[in-house]
Amino acid sequence: MPEKMQKSDDEWKALLTPDQYAVCRQKGTERAFTGAYYDTKTKGRYLCVCCGNELFSSESKFDSGSGWPSFWSPLVSESIETETDSGFGMVRTEVLCGRCGAHLGHVFDDGPPPTHLRYCINSVALKLLPKEGR
Repeated sequence: MPEKMQKSDDEWKALLTPDQYAVCRQKGTERAFTGAYYDTKTKGRYLCVCCGNELFSSESKFDSGSGWPSFWSPLVSESIETETDSGFGMVRTEVLCGRCGAHLGHVFDDGPPPTHLRYCINSVALKLLPKEGR
């Protein structure tokens, strides 16, 4: 389990771009098909942009057609946390970084086997660490 990280609002604002702050700390979302990673095929690991926690692997990434990077599983279950999101008149499951609590996106039960889950994640919340020797 990753060691928990906490920073003040001012520390997050100094560390993140305005878009990263709006999504990760204020639970915003980027527009579909605009993020850096929704269509990338680069092999590697996806880290939390806020704290560097390893979240997802390109091995579990798939094209969901949603316009956001989608994964069928996190690297390890402890790397993320989930909670109920009742905003916007609907009930969804929010995905948070297990280390710093950053809002990453949402998870849905319409993904591919073997999990049948679709972790729909904002590109701006991620940093891709490319696999060497591609």
